[in-house]
Amino acid sequence: MNAALPVAPRVVTRWHQVVDNHDLGALDALIAEDAVFSSPAVFTPQEGKAKVLAYLRAALTVFTGTGFHYREEWYGDRSAVLEFATELDGVHVHGVDIVHWNDNDQITSFTVMVRPVKGLQALIPLMAAQLSQS
Repeated sequence: MNAALPVAPRVVTRWHQVVDNHDLGALDALIAEDAVFSSPAVFTPQEGKAKVLAYLRAALTVFTGTGFHYREEWYGDRSAVLEFATELDGVHVHGVDIVHWNDNDQITSFTVMVRPVKGLQALIPLMAAQLSQS
């Protein structure tokens, strides 16, 4: 007998809708004012809703049309780990998004980890180009 898969938390379902529909309006409502974004390419955490939105919008744009998809997910009480894969400039990129949220179902922390190094090296200039436009 197969065990039922756990139901995705509401925040994760809303995040998937943002990603699938490139819904930047819904993204704004999903991010808490005091949210923090931790990038694999930037040494310091990016604090505040405006910065988190800028990074997530840039990522949504960079990954559009690259075959980006989530492979597996793990959930805690107010956290999730979302494993993803994509291809950038011929390099297979594999990573995880680690997401935490508050009682209001708003994301308070979004951490991205990417491998291999060549994947991160392909991602950095693409993100930099998008962030320079915001």
